[in-house]
Amino acid sequence: MDKLNARLERVLPEKRLFLKSDDSTRFVRLRPATQAGILTGGALVLGWTAVVTAFFLIGAISSNSSREQAANAQAAYEARLGALASERDARARDAEEALARFYTALDEVSKMQEELLASEQRTRELETGIEVIQRTLRRTISERDEARDAVVAALDKLEDAPEATARAERLHADAAVTAAALASALDDTAKERDSARALAAGADGEIDRMEAMAAAMTARNDRIFRRLEEAVEVSLEPLDKVFSRSGISTDAILEQVRRGYSGQGGPLEPIIISTRGDPSGIPDEDTARANRLLDRLEEVELYRIAAESLPLAHPVPGPHRRTSGFGPRWGRMHSGLDFAGPRGSVIEATAEGTVTHAGWLSGYGKLVKIRHPLGFETRYAHLNSIDVTVGQRVSRGQRIGGMGTTGRSTGVHLHYEIRRNGKALNPVTFLNAGADVF
Repeated sequence: MDKLNARLERVLPEKRLFLKSDDSTRFVRLRPATQAGILTGGALVLGWTAVVTAFFLIGAISSNSSREQAANAQAAYEARLGALASERDARARDAEEALARFYTALDEVSKMQEELLASEQRTRELETGIEVIQRTLRRTISERDEARDAVVAALDKLEDAPEATARAERLHADAAVTAAALASALDDTAKERDSARALAAGADGEIDRMEAMAAAMTARNDRIFRRLEEAVEVSLEPLDKVFSRSGISTDAILEQVRRGYSGQGGPLEPIIISTRGDPSGIPDEDTARANRLLDRLEEVELYRIAAESLPLAHPVPGPHRRTSGFGPRWGRMHSGLDFAGPRGSVIEATAEGTVTHAGWLSGYGKLVKIRHPLGFETRYAHLNSIDVTVGQRVSRGQRIGGMGTTGRSTGVHLHYEIRRNGKALNPVTFLNAGADVF
């Protein structure tokens, strides 16, 4: 220690601190080593203060950046939801317009069919009239030839009989009158034949025109069918994604929907549309295509009903952040999602259904349970307030309570669960699937 003091003496010479009282004076000797210790301790305290201050500043800056990133992500998410909703509405309008055009085309096809059948009927009547005229003409020509042959034969027989000359002349005169009458009849028949041929030519032109119109109508129907089929596929694509992302058997849900929405009225038969006047009743390709399209439209409607029955909407419409996911947490199973937000934030039903519980339940605190079709149930826990009663029917987007921190909770948040037949499902799957529809 003396050696250390000797070395430090040059930099920190020994000092004495005098303490004077009324009756005495004392001093404290500050050796170089003591002074060095005091200076080192002060430097350490000052450095520690600077480091702690830096950490606090970094934490504050990082917190502000995280809030800005969360706000930006929320804004992007809401913009994406708005874009998807607009796209869904546009596709629905396109499908409705295409369906209206389809029914208009069906009306036009029916009118064209009636016109074509009437034209074919007129053509058959004209062909029948021409055949009758031709038979009459052939019979008249045959009778004329027979009359001429009879006159010639009579003249030959009476050529050498003077006593029958007068009678022959009378017969000749009668034959001349008959020939003149036959010639007039032949002229009239020829005129009728020419008129019939003109009518037949006009009928052929009308038939060609009707066939051209039928071909144009067929091409137009094909374009309409293609647009309708594309619209149906566009409508089915997001619904297929909903069921594939939710991991639920599509066939089972659609069968359940068919059983629940099976009310009908009146006898129903497949559509039969013919533009060819086929009396056999066998549907042509357009009819079969129309029936297939109607089946697909029915499938779209079943998908829509099933999608409306699933809890696909978001339970917290206002500002929030997800604080805990679905799965194991702290050694136990966390059966839902946690969304944090301001106290009293609006909580909405994610699908239509019936309230089966609205009150306090163990660690859930204030809890609302809603039973939905197809065996689904949603739970909304830790509420600050409850705005529904047991047995009440609620619709998608209806307010059911406010966010709180009741029950076993570390802060204001919503605990949201989706169950089917009692089994907990991951709500993220349904929220992501709902982004394609709502």
